[in-house]
Amino acid sequence: MKSFDYIITDPVGIHARPAGILVKEVKNYKDSVVTLTRGDKTVNLLKLMALMQLGVKQGDTVTVSVEGGDEAAVCAALETFFKENL
Repeated sequence: MKSFDYIITDPVGIHARPAGILVKEVKNYKDSVVTLTRGDKTVNLLKLMALMQLGVKQGDTVTVSVEGGDEAAVCAALETFFKENL
């Protein structure tokens, strides 16, 4: 399993639009299970409503974990995605 921590910089956090874009991005990695952890709660990043229920705000630190096919490449791609979009 590979993972990285990221501090959310988007002024409104992970609200509906970026959450939808994130779920769509994760769907590209069918061989991997991708989760996001905030505090003591962890959700599968294919579950849009669960992601939105986390209430991730600007300044929150989240951990993204990737398990499955080509973990290193998926983790690197998602880290780039987070830096560009969140």
